[in-house]
Amino acid sequence: MNPTDTPALEELLDERRHLLEVARWMLGSSRESESVLDETYREWYDLSDVARRDIGAPRSWLARVAGRICLGRLAGGGRSGATVPAAEDAGTSQAGCGTVEQQVSQVMQTTLDSLSPAERAVFLPDAVSRKPSVPGAEPVARSRPEWGELGDRVRRRMLAQRRRPSASEHDAIVRAVRLACLTQDAELLASVLARDSTAFFDGGGKVRALVRPVHGGEPVARSLVALMGPRGRTTLVAQSVNGRTGLVARYDRTVAAVISFDVLAGRVTRIWVTLNPDKLRTWNRPPSGH
Repeated sequence: MNPTDTPALEELLDERRHLLEVARWMLGSSRESESVLDETYREWYDLSDVARRDIGAPRSWLARVAGRICLGRLAGGGRSGATVPAAEDAGTSQAGCGTVEQQVSQVMQTTLDSLSPAERAVFLPDAVSRKPSVPGAEPVARSRPEWGELGDRVRRRMLAQRRRPSASEHDAIVRAVRLACLTQDAELLASVLARDSTAFFDGGGKVRALVRPVHGGEPVARSLVALMGPRGRTTLVAQSVNGRTGLVARYDRTVAAVISFDVLAGRVTRIWVTLNPDKLRTWNRPPSGH
């Protein structure tokens, strides 16, 4: 997947608001309009990657789908009317848009939980016999050099985990990410990312976000910069997210994205971008007493 395919945050929010306006105008019901949007984006994610890339104007395509769904409901059958023209709806294989299971977690798993079955076997009593008994580990014997290499890899990973940054170090790294996003400097952003970093974009099927994670420092940098710009009505601030500094993007006064970071050895290793409006409701609740 090309990370430059990442839609800008303002584009995503404008698009969703436009579709809601279309559905509300046709149906006169906010609740039913939200349901129409769910069905509309479901059709988008049911397309294959190739079919989505072939749609030159996604917003127009989504608006036509939303309008068709509304007409079907107004007709009283509760079903969509005519299908989208085949020229724009080609390739409807399932694309899979599952949400990220571990959402915005700042607490790293224990060392053993983070290792592969083969790596975990290094630390088990029967590892000396070179017969891994961990479920899922390869049931084949390993040579002494292979076990030595595996042990070195595990020790390096444990050393990296011991080098988790302090709160101030984590804060400085996240603020460097913010600066890179504000200045649209993908090169600067890549410099604070690990080469094997990964970014997860959780739209929950509610906005037109990337379907699959983006891997690699430079692709991740390009995808995040693309999401954050160009800006007009979007602000990006550093604030606490689950106990550590993260980034919160607001479109006008509405929280449109919450971004959390895993940092190890002075580099960002994972980025969790929450775009799902349902998961952002708690961020958009008015303060108590208002």
